[in-house]
Amino acid sequence: MEREIAAGTILIKDDALLPTELQFESEPCVPGWRLIKDFDGYGCDRAIQKTGWTFFYLYGEIKATVFGIEKEKMVHKAIERILAKVELERFNSLEITRVDSVCSGRFPLVRYVTVRAESRHIQESMFLSSSERIPGSQQTKLTVARTKPWGVTSTEGLASEKANERVGLTATPSF
Repeated sequence: MEREIAAGTILIKDDALLPTELQFESEPCVPGWRLIKDFDGYGCDRAIQKTGWTFFYLYGEIKATVFGIEKEKMVHKAIERILAKVELERFNSLEITRVDSVCSGRFPLVRYVTVRAESRHIQESMFLSSSERIPGSQQTKLTVARTKPWGVTSTEGLASEKANERVGLTATPSF
């Protein structure tokens, strides 16, 4: 019998690299992903840390809502939609954080299910190998602030001296 998917459920990609000491009992869930049977997010994290590997979060929460009649089929469909929203090569596990099921007031047999999840990643190092691993991450450019002799900072993106004067800030020389 399949395990009910609820908050704390962990899914791992079929081709995920895992430490040899780590053995999870799992079952197929959605195409390309397996559901971990005996661990929730915390238990899985502890087991992975014992091997010296790291299990960390990559993004914020992702959610998908599905309408239908059978709750379990709807949950699986919502998970497939979540996985389609993000680039799959960027992470190798997913933690379900919340599953809400609500019946329609107007149509008693129809309900909707909202599944919320967070993408996670298992790897040997505690550092990502490059910023390209996380979608949307960009190299940040540091701007060098040039200071005038009297201590006023001027750089692009900061308020101009005129704006400071309107607010009541004035530049005073510091001798």
